[in-house]
Amino acid sequence: MSYKVDFTDVSTIGLESSTIAKALAGLRANDARYFMNKYNHEFTVIPASEDTETIGYVNKILKQERNIEFSAKPLETSRFQVENIKWAYVFYEDGLEVNVMYTVNDPKKRAVGFKLSEGMNVPKELEQKFKFARQKSKLAGTIRGSFFVIKSEY
Repeated sequence: MSYKVDFTDVSTIGLESSTIAKALAGLRANDARYFMNKYNHEFTVIPASEDTETIGYVNKILKQERNIEFSAKPLETSRFQVENIKWAYVFYEDGLEVNVMYTVNDPKKRAVGFKLSEGMNVPKELEQKFKFARQKSKLAGTIRGSFFVIKSEY
């Protein structure tokens, strides 16, 4: 069952099993606000158990590009296209968000982003591999983020 993420009334629906569900919900709401403000697009998520295709897509890119495999349990996904950009999101139980930005007609603008919910540690799979910048958000507190550029076609 899909859930339209509300960024005015932040809810932990779908994220209850996370020990930092409120922070992860704030991070998810922050992304929902971004897509509404920039693209007038409603950010909708579905349970990870109902979307093995998106999880497989994100996992394939992570494995082939950087040999990364997360041990955390995926809770929710989102996959959509706005303008010429295909987006895929996976929200994990430990508070991690992984997103894939894949432009349809510009191979130079394709990347995987990592966002860490406030209060979570850097996952062991990312330690020593990425530097994380900090960003303040009214909805999510302090977000730490990093990314890498996708080199292959997917």
